[in-house]
Amino acid sequence: MAERKATVERNTLETQVKVSLDLDGTGAARFDTGVPFLEHMLDQIARHGLIDLDIHCRGDLHIDDHHTVEDIGITLGQAFAKAVGDKKGIQRYGHAYVPLDEALSRVVIDFSGRPGLHWNVPFTRATVGRMDVDLFLEFFQGFTNHAQVTLHVDNLRGVNSHHQIETVFKAFGRALRMALAEDPRMAGVMPSTKGCL
Repeated sequence: MAERKATVERNTLETQVKVSLDLDGTGAARFDTGVPFLEHMLDQIARHGLIDLDIHCRGDLHIDDHHTVEDIGITLGQAFAKAVGDKKGIQRYGHAYVPLDEALSRVVIDFSGRPGLHWNVPFTRATVGRMDVDLFLEFFQGFTNHAQVTLHVDNLRGVNSHHQIETVFKAFGRALRMALAEDPRMAGVMPSTKGCL
């Protein structure tokens, strides 16, 4: 399989984002975003997905975290789309269940070429630390639209909102790892009866 790396920069009046990734990495991660809790969650994607991630962002945090979180999701999605390439030989589908104490989440992903986010995460409170939990939906919506994936995210149970979202990000990393894995029986073959994704 060809090298699956990408670097994408996205610059607007609200944010300047640079994402570099290696889908066949070791889980190495470097972040400089100004949003510490988001960085903690991005680290889950890297570690559990075995994806090397380097993400830098300068955003209008003096307003709030919204543009930074959303635009990182968008740029990360663009980088994934670029790194995955034509999708020949990949598993295409991935899923994972991840617990953390009382919380349990399930994430299912399809590198379908058809963006669709189905989000069911009933947070038990409005913030984790200083971070507004609504921003996690914005992150995943941005990722889904620009990676062009179908993504189902379900928090099945949980009391602690930190645990709820951490299980989501860990499961997301694991599902990515499964979906992007090489299928030796599909070497060079498009995993679709349509012949394209």
